[in-house]
Amino acid sequence: MPKFYIKTYGCQMNERDSEQVARSLLDRGYLAAQTAEEADVILLNTCSVRDMADQKAIGKMGMLGKIAKDRPETVFGFLGCMAQARGAELLRAAPHVDLVVGTQKFHRVADYVDELVAKKRTRQMDDPRYSIVDTAEEAGSQATIREHALRDHQATAFVSIMQGCNMHCTFCIVPRTRGSERSRTIPEIVAEVRELVARGVKEVTLLGQIVNLYGRHEFEKRDGKSPFVQLLEAVHEVEGLERLRFTSPHPIGFRADLINAFAELPKLCEHVHLPLQSGSDRILKAMHRTYTAEKYLRLVEQLRANCPRIALTTDVIVGFPGETDQDYSKTRDLVERIQFDNAFVFRYSRRSETPAAELPGQIDEVTKEVRNHDLLTVVDAAAKRAGQKLVGTTIEILVEGPSKTNAARLTGRTRTNKIVVFEGEKEEISQLLHLQITHSTGFSLSGVPISCATAGKGQVLPPALAPLS
Repeated sequence: MPKFYIKTYGCQMNERDSEQVARSLLDRGYLAAQTAEEADVILLNTCSVRDMADQKAIGKMGMLGKIAKDRPETVFGFLGCMAQARGAELLRAAPHVDLVVGTQKFHRVADYVDELVAKKRTRQMDDPRYSIVDTAEEAGSQATIREHALRDHQATAFVSIMQGCNMHCTFCIVPRTRGSERSRTIPEIVAEVRELVARGVKEVTLLGQIVNLYGRHEFEKRDGKSPFVQLLEAVHEVEGLERLRFTSPHPIGFRADLINAFAELPKLCEHVHLPLQSGSDRILKAMHRTYTAEKYLRLVEQLRANCPRIALTTDVIVGFPGETDQDYSKTRDLVERIQFDNAFVFRYSRRSETPAAELPGQIDEVTKEVRNHDLLTVVDAAAKRAGQKLVGTTIEILVEGPSKTNAARLTGRTRTNKIVVFEGEKEEISQLLHLQITHSTGFSLSGVPISCATAGKGQVLPPALAPLS
């Protein structure tokens, strides 16, 4: 049978989409290849959030053109956000590409691959009409990303609960590449989670472009609770599920019901990735972020008051058009004041067909780099302080598998989404363990296992064993 290889660029939603494509190909008898060189079908699932992601994908496909010369039967394809945005233009950029599939048609990829493999084997590909481009919208596409290609002993899984975004931040191309908000039903999502748990998954992360705005156009509030909180409660009830997460939310989607959920739902992990983007109200308005720095700070205080152990991470953009030194200083001061557990700091990337691309006052790359480096020093110092506080404590982790940097060790994740590396046995993969933290780099922790296998979050533990993270 033909072998396939998928390389994924970008966010967790892209990873989830690639998993769906892989599952559909495996179900048809295709085999997964470890490298592009050994594959008969090579697919790049692309990202368009930043220009660098576009260039990486196009550069990679250009390099793969060498394979096309020697193996004309190989199928090459672009999937995802860049495919959606650029469509047939990609066939001109990389003439050996056979397939371009947008963000609402991942469930069609296996059909198209079957068709192209058959035509290539019978030498019907000389005519460019046989290239396939599908970037059309499709009603109900939000419900098609539901199959999973799980590894043995896989402890965690992503569950897509919606597609699209209606917020139209001026720097972002996602509303164009992902379309408007469309949500799945709660019963569909719960059924998927039940199946994952039956296959051994202990933790699920609910995914949406703005996940906490789930269902706001399709479903009603009940008992003062938003559709998203209703969903959290329904998934929380799945027997055998140990942990529940979600990403990525928007600050405007946090109301009292969601803030209270962190105290009321024991399986909901104490971590929120809460994009800030800027600490300047003037820049936030230009970004169309619909909140102020003060409102963001009040939300942080509410989350920490309601759930003192909560870890907060964020995204920040520096060098947005018109950002002055004073604007940047406001961002720096707010990041310093909040003391995030970690943050992704991005230099503004000009994206065509977004409002920000046409704004006056575009910032030069040198200034962006200076601000980026400076803010990272603030973030890194806060991350190191957060990690150092955990040294000597005992923490619950979910073991995910071998460490990426040292296969002889295992790695797991705390409830607050911190990585812990330790020496353990393969049998411990996908298990909940308690580790005593011995060292922190600020970005990861090291620990040693202790005998506390039966201790749960709701049980009273000796002080040394209290699950602080």
